[in-house]
Amino acid sequence: MIADLRLNKSWQEVYDEKGKRIKDFSIAVFGEYCGHSECFIVFLKGSWYTVFDETGKKIRDYSTNSYGEFRNMSGENILFQKGSYVTTYDKTGKKLGERHI
Repeated sequence: MIADLRLNKSWQEVYDEKGKRIKDFSIAVFGEYCGHSECFIVFLKGSWYTVFDETGKKIRDYSTNSYGEFRNMSGENILFQKGSYVTTYDKTGKKLGERHI
């Protein structure tokens, strides 16, 4: 479980609920940190958002051209905004819902 993150120079350090460092993500390799939930962490590199679990295993890639801009994460769901719509996806990329804003 991801409880906290800390930026240390060019590394994003991930901590669990007990304060133990469980993973380091190199910003040069993984890209810019965008957000996290207790389950996942999202980085942007080029035009791709990539979702990883707390062990660093890649879950899924999301193209900015297809999905839009990362908006938020909650539990096992991720939200993207494209134009005037916000769409919610589950961890496998299945579309769960969409709303006009």
